[in-house]
Amino acid sequence: MGTTDSLAGHLRARARWRLDRVQTRDGDWNARCALALLDAAAYTQALPADDPLITALEDSGCFGAYGCGDFEPGEAVAKLIDSWHDGDPWELLTAIPAAARADGLPSPR
Repeated sequence: MGTTDSLAGHLRARARWRLDRVQTRDGDWNARCALALLDAAAYTQALPADDPLITALEDSGCFGAYGCGDFEPGEAVAKLIDSWHDGDPWELLTAIPAAARADGLPSPR
């Protein structure tokens, strides 16, 4: 599985998790988060593996120690993704490396 497939799959899984959450009077929060994550997953899936956004994620350690594993977010990245509800998909992808540094993920290079 490639990096874009792995990241897109993770975003889709988190969108499904959001859709499965039942919270009364959430003001459509879960639905907005799910739609934003599905949008980001579709955007990610269309990116080439050598896109600078993907390369930045690899460089930040989000795909393992050598940048070739599955997408594995640390706690800060997971919180960012799970709360994403607004903004363009590229903004989410741009915010992930900074969150990964906060997690202290090892840089593969």
